[in-house]
Formats: sequence, structure tokens, C-alpha cells
Amino acid sequence: MARILTVFGATGAQGGSLVSYVLSHPGLSSRYSIRGVTRDPSKAAASALQEKGVEVVQADADDPPSVQKAVTGSYAVFSMTNFWEKASAAAEISQGKGIAEASVAAGVKLLIWSSLPDVAKMSEGRLTSVHHFDSKATVEAYIRTLPITSAFFMPACYMQNMQTVFRPQVASNGELEFSMSAKSDTLLPLIDISDTGKYLAPILLEPEKYHHRTFTAATAFYSLQQIVETWSQVTGRIVTFVPRPASSVSAGMTPEMVKVQNESAGLIRDYQYYGPTGLKDLEWTLAQIKEPLTTWKEFVKKNEPWF
Repeated sequence: MARILTVFGATGAQGGSLVSYVLSHPGLSSRYSIRGVTRDPSKAAASALQEKGVEVVQADADDPPSVQKAVTGSYAVFSMTNFWEKASAAAEISQGKGIAEASVAAGVKLLIWSSLPDVAKMSEGRLTSVHHFDSKATVEAYIRTLPITSAFFMPACYMQNMQTVFRPQVASNGELEFSMSAKSDTLLPLIDISDTGKYLAPILLEPEKYHHRTFTAATAFYSLQQIVETWSQVTGRIVTFVPRPASSVSAGMTPEMVKVQNESAGLIRDYQYYGPTGLKDLEWTLAQIKEPLTTWKEFVKKNEPWF
């Protein structure tokens, strides 16, 4: 009988990618049946999962009884939360800890937490406002104290973000510009988030082997100059990298928002997102992956037209 893999955020980017991957992977689909967790089982994305044979259940991370019910009977749980829904570190920490505690209470054998680096610790207290990273790191630290086999998925900057928040803008002179508060040789790790399942497959196949291990989930580190050169090469439109002053402020931003923006840029500029061991950690992770990962060039080609 197949073991139940319960996926939180099953209709979202990470969870949805994992569900699709498991369903298409012979080794995993024969081992696991999928239970997808969503707050609204009536929405179209949830119905689409049901049509693929996924058991869809309703739960809200702010409602402990519903979370407990969702994980009951599960062998493995993929847990993730969305900081930006409430923009509250306290809320995300409560949600993440709640799912972990429910998993332990239900006798779940494997818990995979979608985490991020502890920026305050990494920067030795210099950067204290990157709350959307630190809250996930706090949950990870807590999970490591619990009596459950656990592993950690740490995604890089989504390539999909280049289609939205980081998309090149048309300057006043008509040229396309990609701007960040960093130098052109700054390295940024990128992941096509639709590759999520490729990173998690080793953990799901051999949970004990990867107990307490962190998967640094990126295809590669790319310099900001390499990113614009790839855009230019693939699309035929010249994209130029333009360093943005750290003090730049967009209309409507509060002082706290400015601080978060500047410190997030500082994380990339001064700590390369993952910190001093990032390159080495990625090398280890890539050695565990059995399938090709989507490169930045492949992603740009796949998602044309851009401009």
C-alpha cells in the first residue's frame, strides 16, 4: 500500500511542482500517494489536482485542528508557508512550528521544511530586517530539536521572479535595464521552481540518509552580468545591468519597507544569498540530484517573448 505524502501549498509554486513531479516519477508514484493541502478545495487548481488522483483536503495553517487532521495518517509531510500573506515573522513561525508539532503528534516519519538562511546570524547581526528569511530559519532550528526525521529544502531566487519583480524595465532612452543594489559581478543563485521535485526526490527515496541535511536548491550561481547577457543573447534585445543606489526609494514605501529592501539587497551583495559556504553547499546538493536542472538560458528560451 502506498504511503501518504502530504503536501502543504499543493496548489502553489513549490507544492504544486512537487505534486506534478511525484505523479510523473515511476519510483515515487508507486511509493507515495499524494494528499494535497489547500485552504480552499473548491478552487479550480484544487479540482485539477483531484482529477489527477490527488486527495485534496482543507486546512489552514492558522487553524491547528485542521492541520492535525490533514497530517494524520501521513508517512511524509512537505511543509511550507508564505510569509507575504501576513508579512509577519511571528505568524510564519507559529504556522511552521504548528505543522511540525502536528506532524510529530501524528507519528509522521519524514518532515521536509521549505527553509531559508538565517540572515541575522549569517551577518553577525548586521542585517536584522530580512524577516522573510529569518522566520523560516527559526522554524528550521525548532524542527531540528524534534523527534522526527527531517530535511530542509532551501530554494534560491526564483527564475520566475525575473518575469515579475525583477523584470527589466524600459528606461527613458528606450533601452532595457535590469537594476539591483549590487555590482555586475555579484553572484545570485537561481532556481526554476518547477524543478522542486527534482531536489526532493532523493530525500523521499532515502529519508534516513538525508536526516537533518539541507538541500541548497539552485541550478547555479550567476553573476548579474551573466543574467543580462543571457537575456540579450536569447531575445535579441540588449539588456543592460544598471546598479541601483542602496538608498533608492519607490513611491509609497515606508521606512521599514526601505530597510527591508536595502538589507535584502545587502544579503545578495555581501553574502551571496546563502552565505560563505553557499558554493560548497550547492556542489554537495548537485551531487545528490539525478536529473538535469533548468538553466537560466533554458528558462529564458522557454518563456519567450520577454519584451
